[in-house]
Amino acid sequence: MVDRTDVGNASELQYFGKMTASISHEIKNVMAIINESAGLLEDYSLMAEKGMAIDPERLKVVSDRVTMQIRRADRITKNLNNLAHSVDEFHKSIDLKETLALAVGLSGRFADMRSIRLEFQPPSDVPTVITSSFHLLNLIWRVLDFAMGMSGTEKMIGLTYDSDAESVKIRFTGLAAAPNAPEAIFPTAGEAVLLRILGATIQQDAKGGVITLVLPKDVRQQVKTDC
Repeated sequence: MVDRTDVGNASELQYFGKMTASISHEIKNVMAIINESAGLLEDYSLMAEKGMAIDPERLKVVSDRVTMQIRRADRITKNLNNLAHSVDEFHKSIDLKETLALAVGLSGRFADMRSIRLEFQPPSDVPTVITSSFHLLNLIWRVLDFAMGMSGTEKMIGLTYDSDAESVKIRFTGLAAAPNAPEAIFPTAGEAVLLRILGATIQQDAKGGVITLVLPKDVRQQVKTDC
C-alpha cells in the first residue's frame, strides 16, 4: 500500500520538475530567437561595411523581434519567480485572480502543444484566500491537464470562479467527454492528497462538461473543523 505522504511528495516533485523544465524550454526558445536576430544584425553590419544600402525597415523588424522576446523572457521569469515563492509559507493569504492567472501562464505551453486555448475569465471581485499556494497551483494544473485531455471539438478550456462568505468555486469548462468514463477516472490518488491538504472538494458535471473545485476561504478553519 502506498502511503499518502509518499503520493503527495511525488506529486509535488513531479509538478515542480514539470513546470521548471517547461520554463527552461521556453527560455531556450527565446534565446534561440534572439541569437538568430543577432546573426541577422551581424549580416547587416557586414553589408553596411561593404557599402551596401540597408533598408531601415529590415532593421526595425529585427529590433522589434528582440524587444518582443525580451518581454516574453521577462514574463516567463516572473512566472518562475512566483512559482518558487509559492512555497515560502504553507498557509498564507493569496490573491485568487493572480494565482489562477499564474496557473494558466504556467500551463500555456502544454496547452499549445495540444492545440488547446486556455481562456481565463475572472469576475470583477478579487477574493483573497488563506491556503497553500503551491499545492493549489499543483491541483489546478492537474485539473487543467485532465480537462485538456477531455476537451471537445472547440479545443478551449475555460476557467473562472465565484465566491461566497466561506468558499470559492473555481470552474473548469469545455470538457466534452464524460469524466466518469472508465478510461478517465478522476480524481486520482494524487488529486485526493492535494484536496485533503487544501480542505477542498471536486464536483463533476459530466453532462455539462464542467469540473468545479470548491476551496475554503481559510484552510486553517477547514483543518480545525475536520480535526
